Amino acid sequence: MLSREESEAEQAVARPQVTVIPREQHAISRKDISENALKVMYRLNKAGYEAWLVGGGVRDLLLGKKPKDFDVTTNATPEQVRKLFRNCRLVGRRFRLAHVMFGPEIIEVATFRGHHEGNVSDRTTSQRGQNGMLLRDNIFGSIEEDAQRRDFTINSLYYSVADFTVRDYVGGMKDLKDGVIRLIGNPETRYREDPVRMLRAVRFAAKLGMRISPETAEPIPRLATLLNDIPPARLFEESLKLLQAGYGYETYSCCVNIICSSRCSRPLPATSRKMATARWSGSLNRC
Repeated sequence: MLSREESEAEQAVARPQVTVIPREQHAISRKDISENALKVMYRLNKAGYEAWLVGGGVRDLLLGKKPKDFDVTTNATPEQVRKLFRNCRLVGRRFRLAHVMFGPEIIEVATFRGHHEGNVSDRTTSQRGQNGMLLRDNIFGSIEEDAQRRDFTINSLYYSVADFTVRDYVGGMKDLKDGVIRLIGNPETRYREDPVRMLRAVRFAAKLGMRISPETAEPIPRLATLLNDIPPARLFEESLKLLQAGYGYETYSCCVNIICSSRCSRPLPATSRKMATARWSGSLNRC
């Protein structure tokens, strides 16, 4: 049995340290955020809930890019969100999401996700499939836990319209500045939870002109066969994102380098990369 002092010390170590970036130290402006996303966050705040812009929208705004969509996260449950918005429908089975619809634009609102801790959680909320994939049910949690449950550090940055700050629990601002794609947590565990993260790592590296951190890249060749068990429709969608977003050359080069680095401990020479990519591009053009 831990003493009170030991317990408090252990909790302090486990609790993520947050970096708060004030308004004057980041490039996000409300004029660049969807009016409908702002409406959602304002209404949640007015009802007494937390509301944060999160994910790719925050990442792109910080990079000076125009986001494709805007996602919101909150401590309100999906049912509580639905009570606030008549134009809302709930989707998903294992983890409910609220879609607030404004004509063709959908603002996705997710409740903070929690951790899976200890043996009880392992028995009741996770299991390993025959293919090695880690299957887990999602549970609600705090913003600190939610930050740890996201995929990459650069996608785990939170913007508030209440005080205009950006909160960083996982070192995402530094990785964004350094141009690094880094998984949060143990890479092998995170890939087994969702093998599509391997494709997303490559896509973000190519799209954003960043590099994948060594510990994030290392398991990809070993675990790539897990992609065989992803539903074909989802795999097809992710493959289209990889190859039809205008970054085909960079995407293929990144894939080749990851495979080569795992086998020969050094990147593929530039001349070989160009030859391989030229053949790949020719094959695509014939399709």
